[in-house]
Amino acid sequence: MVEVKGKFLGIGSKLLVTAFAVTLLACFPSGAQSAADRLSKSRGGASSSDTPADTSSVRTAPVDPSSVYILGGQIQMEGSFLRQETKRDSVLIGDQLWYGVLLKDVAEGTLFAMPEVKQGKLLENVEMVSPWVADTVAVTKIKKTKLRTYDIEFKALITSFEEGEYELPPIPVQRMMPAGQVDTLVFNPQNLSVRTIPIDEETFEPHDIKGQIRYPLTFAELLPWIAGIWLLALIVIVAVCLWMMKKEKGEEKEVAVEAPHIRALRKLDALRGNKYWAPEKQKYFYSEVTDAVREYMVARYDIPAMEMTTAEIFSAVRGKDIPSDMAKDLKDLFERSDFVKFAKYTATDEDNASAVPLAVKFVMETYGAILEKEKEEEKNASEEKSAPGTVPPREDDSAYMPK
Repeated sequence: MVEVKGKFLGIGSKLLVTAFAVTLLACFPSGAQSAADRLSKSRGGASSSDTPADTSSVRTAPVDPSSVYILGGQIQMEGSFLRQETKRDSVLIGDQLWYGVLLKDVAEGTLFAMPEVKQGKLLENVEMVSPWVADTVAVTKIKKTKLRTYDIEFKALITSFEEGEYELPPIPVQRMMPAGQVDTLVFNPQNLSVRTIPIDEETFEPHDIKGQIRYPLTFAELLPWIAGIWLLALIVIVAVCLWMMKKEKGEEKEVAVEAPHIRALRKLDALRGNKYWAPEKQKYFYSEVTDAVREYMVARYDIPAMEMTTAEIFSAVRGKDIPSDMAKDLKDLFERSDFVKFAKYTATDEDNASAVPLAVKFVMETYGAILEKEKEEEKNASEEKSAPGTVPPREDDSAYMPK
């Protein structure tokens, strides 16, 4: 009796891979159970349609494929293959190849057993790098029976580190059909030719390792770098411009706001002389004079003088600290300005000459009244205190006064 142990691969709705212990007998006694019944019994009494048993307790022993005893009938098969894992025109030492078989139109429920190799050596100088691997290549569905058939590859990686010609052993595959019939499929062997790199020992000279080959740069390779440098430069320029603009705005905010009377006197001083007395320039002249006074009134009396008419302005300042004669002369100036701007009136040189001095006089007298009021308030406050207080220094307005 010869005992052979292998791995069974069950094919159901999907490929089930498990291991079984198979007992093969050299002869079968008369009246004994069939080989299929004994194979079923070795699986624990399960039928061919049952799920394979747990493989954790199953032990397998390596065998020589050439010594496999055939269970049931022996069928010679074509369909083995030997192909390189990485395709090239020849097989060199150390190259790995797939050695296996292709089974076509396998019915559901069919079981297979593949032989194990002793110590991972297929031949003396041919090693098995990986165990047998099952791979479903194709699935065909039969419409009438609604069953499926499978094309399956069983293969293992092999290699050799010795040059030579090798005839690989045939591959015996044990098969148990869904009905319980057991047979052995023996696939034709393949020839393996392993070569090495030929070396002429007479002319051979050892050389050092060559350095890397350097190719000249092309414009297409430089273009991304050029674009990146330009983009970086643009980002830096934009950032600097934004920083300078922000800095200028900050400096503008830090500039001290001029007093209303100083700002009015500056504008009026720029209008002195007769350069704006010409008829075609009088509209600009009177607009600037009255606008300077209006802006001063906005800050001095807190009235929207820039949006008000002449009548509304002098109605709003009635009762303020403006002398009556000054108010009358200033109203005449505003009315003359309205005639020049809206009625195309041409003012005389005498009227033009009196416009700026009158506006300056109004600003100075009303500002002088503020100073007098402040002095009186300071005097009253100092009298109430036991010790005289320190009066803060007043801004020197002489530099802004018109000459």
